[in-house]
Amino acid sequence: MPRVSEAHLAARREQIIEAATRCFVRNGFHQTSMQDVIKEAGLSVGAFYRYFSSKAELIKALAGEKIGTILGTVDHLMRQEPMPPLDEVLDEVLRQIDENLIDDGPVRIAVQVWGEAVHDPEFGELVGGIYSRLRDSATALAARAQADGQLPRDADPSAIGATIFGLLQGYILQKVLLGRIDRAMYLGGVRALLGAGARQTGPRH
Repeated sequence: MPRVSEAHLAARREQIIEAATRCFVRNGFHQTSMQDVIKEAGLSVGAFYRYFSSKAELIKALAGEKIGTILGTVDHLMRQEPMPPLDEVLDEVLRQIDENLIDDGPVRIAVQVWGEAVHDPEFGELVGGIYSRLRDSATALAARAQADGQLPRDADPSAIGATIFGLLQGYILQKVLLGRIDRAMYLGGVRALLGAGARQTGPRH
């Protein structure tokens, strides 16, 4: 039956992605071979290569899946009337990042992937394409917040979107490398900066 076949293919694909995630987190992206992932997934070589032909394809699938969840969350919040305050939207996105930053969480692979993308142009292009979707979503979020009066009318949504994207990357980097920061603390800092900016651009006498 076609539906059963499609469900089986999707389940097998997810099985491979989960196996790859465990390997990348445990041994590092660079030190993990395709054979390691095949063994972790418990599949034959032929069955494995029916779905993925390289580690780059695995990363694309893994990152696309996780970023797709974040994009869906942001899109859902932007469709609400009125849209929740910008800091509440960021809180929800950071909460999802936290859920995927546990010991075997896939977001921990992000820092490894960034390093790999620096010296591998082909891989860098792949990663850049994936992350550009997230930055575009952040820009759309800024534009919607601006339309709702949460941001100054003369603000540049693209600049704010790039900044939001940087805040998300910075949160991941500090969590993975330092581990001495929590979501409430981080958002408190963001709110303080937003407040300082509002006072700076306010009326002067």
